Amino acid sequence: MADILHRIAVKTTDIAAVYRTLVTLEGLKAWWTEDTSGEPGKAGGVIAFRFGAGGFDMQVTELVSPGLVQWKVVAGEPQWIGSVITWQLKETDGYTVILFKHQGWKEATEFMHHCSTKWAIFLMSLKDLIEKGKGAPTPRHKDR
Repeated sequence: MADILHRIAVKTTDIAAVYRTLVTLEGLKAWWTEDTSGEPGKAGGVIAFRFGAGGFDMQVTELVSPGLVQWKVVAGEPQWIGSVITWQLKETDGYTVILFKHQGWKEATEFMHHCSTKWAIFLMSLKDLIEKGKGAPTPRHKDR
């Protein structure tokens, strides 16, 4: 098994605001993909994320406000199905630190490298949303 791991620090002590970007449709649409539907703020709920080339359905497996969000991929790209995405949030020295994990890849393929880069781009979109008031979700994002 292989994992994607990222860490970003967002210039805010409002950890609850960062948490809301992960557990509301409004928040998710503002930094990841505008074509998002479902129940992100409900344990057991399913979130549908759609992109031009396809999409993913993720079941919310854990919510601990304001420090933990976890999803399990239940439909979409075969390499993603069964993998787990975890967001751990903590406040440190005037920042909210996001520890991001996309765990359970069956193998480290070229597609995994691509996804790691895309996750980094969208994590920076989330950071921009909180710090500057505007993210760059699909379809408005561009590779940095």
